[in-house]
Amino acid sequence: MSIVHGSHWDPMVGDPDDHRPQSSWSLVVDPGVADARVDDLAVIRERIAVGDRIPLHVHREDEVILVRGPGRFRLGEATETVEDGAVVFIPAGVPHGLENDGATPLPIEAVFPTTRIWIRYVERNAAPGTELDPPGAGTYDLRTGDVAFD
Repeated sequence: MSIVHGSHWDPMVGDPDDHRPQSSWSLVVDPGVADARVDDLAVIRERIAVGDRIPLHVHREDEVILVRGPGRFRLGEATETVEDGAVVFIPAGVPHGLENDGATPLPIEAVFPTTRIWIRYVERNAAPGTELDPPGAGTYDLRTGDVAFD
């Protein structure tokens, strides 16, 4: 049980499948003590740089994305323009991704029903030196920062 004021923003680097150094993100979980905190919700905030995209990927968890500007959202087989205020509900297992085709950075918030998020990439924004690697999969612990690749 906590109120988190503000966010610490980091560049989108370090993930071999989603390397976007012009974009930034902030991971938000309840920092409270173990027996009095919310452990089944997490928020990922992003500022997607102009021309950048979240590569097509899937999760084992449901997700909700709050869009704060214009972009192109791929959800399953459909691609649709989204505007500021759009809310995208993504069922577990459905491929999705988002491109900032606007003229300014695109803020979004992604809400998950867990602090441990499994992801499998379908497409990549390959980090330098990994361009020939296949898309990966793994579990990210947003509370600790630990990654366990499949």
